[in-house]
Amino acid sequence: MQIRFRSKRLGKALSDPKEMAKAYGDRAKPIRRRLDVLGQAACLSDVPTEPPDRRHQLGGNRDGQLSVTIKDNWRIVFVPDHDPLPCLPDGGLDTGQVTAVEIIEIVDYHGN
Repeated sequence: MQIRFRSKRLGKALSDPKEMAKAYGDRAKPIRRRLDVLGQAACLSDVPTEPPDRRHQLGGNRDGQLSVTIKDNWRIVFVPDHDPLPCLPDGGLDTGQVTAVEIIEIVDYHGN
């Protein structure tokens, strides 16, 4: 799957191992593993929904976003990078057709 980053700063932090370690400390290795899973997947439906990856759609003020688990409450948050979004007949996201994502942030959004 193609991966794009919301900002140059985020792209640099997630593309360079030294920058990743500096920015994310002990979360750097699990972040790298999740990015590898996303990058090796042919489409979003190939990313596991079970732990440790646990791909899932978000709701509320994060409607339209998805995430994968890094560690504890930390997540890689992303959106499908398609226009228009591939949808199922019922209006839900067709994860089998999502072949590109945009990483928005690395965050612990729980409690926010």
